[in-house]
Amino acid sequence: MQVDKFFGELGEVMPIRLDKILPLALRPQPPRFLLWLGLLLLFCLLGVGGTLLFGDETVPQRPSDFWSLALGIPILGWCVLGFGRVLLYTGEEGAADGWDEAREKDMSRKMRQGRRSQQVLGVSVQTALAEPADDPEIQLDALLSGTKALKSQASRVDGSILRHSCLSNDADENPEAILLSVWAQTLADLAPTLAQLPDDQPLALLLDVDTGLPEQQWRRVWRQAWRESGIRQLITPVDGRGLTALDQWLDKRIADRELLLVLAVHFAPQQPDGTAEVAVGLLFGNRLTQTTLSPIALLHRPEQARKPISDDLLYATRQAIEWAPLETRSVEQVWRAGIDVRGKAAIARVMTEVPMSVDRSGLCDLDAMLGHPGCASSWLAIAAGTQAIRRGAGSQFIYSGGAVAAGLWGTVLIPASSL
Repeated sequence: MQVDKFFGELGEVMPIRLDKILPLALRPQPPRFLLWLGLLLLFCLLGVGGTLLFGDETVPQRPSDFWSLALGIPILGWCVLGFGRVLLYTGEEGAADGWDEAREKDMSRKMRQGRRSQQVLGVSVQTALAEPADDPEIQLDALLSGTKALKSQASRVDGSILRHSCLSNDADENPEAILLSVWAQTLADLAPTLAQLPDDQPLALLLDVDTGLPEQQWRRVWRQAWRESGIRQLITPVDGRGLTALDQWLDKRIADRELLLVLAVHFAPQQPDGTAEVAVGLLFGNRLTQTTLSPIALLHRPEQARKPISDDLLYATRQAIEWAPLETRSVEQVWRAGIDVRGKAAIARVMTEVPMSVDRSGLCDLDAMLGHPGCASSWLAIAAGTQAIRRGAGSQFIYSGGAVAAGLWGTVLIPASSL
């Protein structure tokens, strides 16, 4: 009972890490036959010698009394010790069996928790590779072909010429108006999907925003865009940022009826050199509760490399693949977003250790095409991979970063039809 409680408390902390599994119980050494046989002979010899030395002089003349003292008492003592040894062995073996059984149950529970996934129900992506009126397929073709939008152009901050990509080529245009149109387009892309849901369907909103605009200003723009969207469902805010928030959602809210709406924007950063302006919208559903909409893809639990070294990233990659029901060679495309030079070198080394059926054309480096997407890095890669799956592609693997201090994330995106 105490063992089950111990493993239960561990299970409340986090899903299983394959490199942190508690070991099997140490098995007790069984009683050794030859040792106990020798001990019996020793006891008998001591019994005979003790009887001859300390017994009455007439005892040797009474064979029945002599052998009762010389052998009876030693054999009785040996039996008592042997019985105690058998009880000790049985108790230790039972305790080890209990530990291993509780460990197996805990592993099974944590593996089920680790293999949770989210349905991807809706997607919207805006980058510098497409105009708002363009078909999303045009932008996807540009991303898959490696078309570059990263170029030298005027900055929104001070008009200086810097290498970056923008959602609008007019640096003189009012940033607030651009942001309003960007959010309006994102919500318009998701509105048809949300229209299929009942009005009382609750939505949890995760706003992941990185912009040089004051928070009060961009929140005012957001509220205006939401009012004008015509979306009927009520929203409640969710704390957190990036894939950490999704990881926590899988741990704590997997049985909620709420859908998770993620809106990520990287717009007009204060230091735009080498960055990308992007806007992403993703609608996630819990597999246990959402049955109204047919999912496009399934996003499995992300795994973070705690340190920026290839060994830690190798573990995170293997762990992320472990959470998904697929073989590494079934991965068709690998996406990278928000990754610095050191991270790219680590990924290159890891991909030599984890074989994926991906050639150079299947490796999509969003940073090289668009610039660093900041807080929207993970969401951008997930959205692009989802659009590829909607077109008919197979499983996708995503490496993403964002904040320089944080470790890289690895996660698997598979077609919903593959289950």
